[in-house]
Amino acid sequence: MTDHRYTRSLLFFLLLSCCGLSWAQDTSSWTEPFPPHRIAGNLYYVGSRDLASYLITTPEGHVLINSSLEESVPLIRASVEKLGFKFTDIRILLISHAHSDHCAGSAEIVKQTGAKYFVMEQDADSVEQGGEKKSRVGKGDYRVFPPAKVDHRLKDGEEVTLGDAVLVAHLTPGHTPGCTTWTMQVLDDGKPLNAVMIGSPSVNPGYVLVGNTKYPGIATDYEKTFRVLKALPVDLFLGAHASYFDMEAKHAQIGKTPVNPFIDPAGYQRYVADREGAFLKEWEKQKKGK
Repeated sequence: MTDHRYTRSLLFFLLLSCCGLSWAQDTSSWTEPFPPHRIAGNLYYVGSRDLASYLITTPEGHVLINSSLEESVPLIRASVEKLGFKFTDIRILLISHAHSDHCAGSAEIVKQTGAKYFVMEQDADSVEQGGEKKSRVGKGDYRVFPPAKVDHRLKDGEEVTLGDAVLVAHLTPGHTPGCTTWTMQVLDDGKPLNAVMIGSPSVNPGYVLVGNTKYPGIATDYEKTFRVLKALPVDLFLGAHASYFDMEAKHAQIGKTPVNPFIDPAGYQRYVADREGAFLKEWEKQKKGK
């Protein structure tokens, strides 16, 4: 008889290995609860210590970005309710990209809320079939998750509106073909702020940037991503992982500084430049066959 607990643990270990992160770090940060909090206006953080999920509230219902792992759903629900909102008022579910740490909980969230699921068209097939059948990273494909029906396939630059909230889906491909960076404008003490929730510009260990027959345009897609990210107006720097924008340190400053600690355009530019440098270094290395 198959030990399903062992199989599940093995798959999770492979996921962490492919992401280049340590076991200890990931088990504590990906599934560890973190205090839900307001970022600005009607934009809230409802994720774990590192897997970021965002709630955008409106009088007509709410939008949730990123369902995270299957194990994350109770945590996200508890965070939404702790803030005083109804989980079942979520009307639209969005994701940053089709990797299990950002979309494995989607089927369950749709089941519990009846939300409509919107996914960038380049990632939609993967979401509906439960991940890629064959991965460009070879063994230990971590892009395996419960399949979920996509109600609407988004196009680059498309707006998603609910009540008074307007989010824009920016195609920032490479990490996945349909990796999406979300932007929206929120009011903070009456002042409009541009929020940017980066999908992911990282090149995971094992990604093939040269001669990739399964994803021939991966390198040029990454180039597009960095062009897009550098051109976006940004005040609030956010992302699919809390570690992208040093969420814990900023959360600790809430109420202690006269300026919203999540306002960090300089940190955003540094992060994007760092990820672009890492991409270019890896691309050059692969072009040289090293």
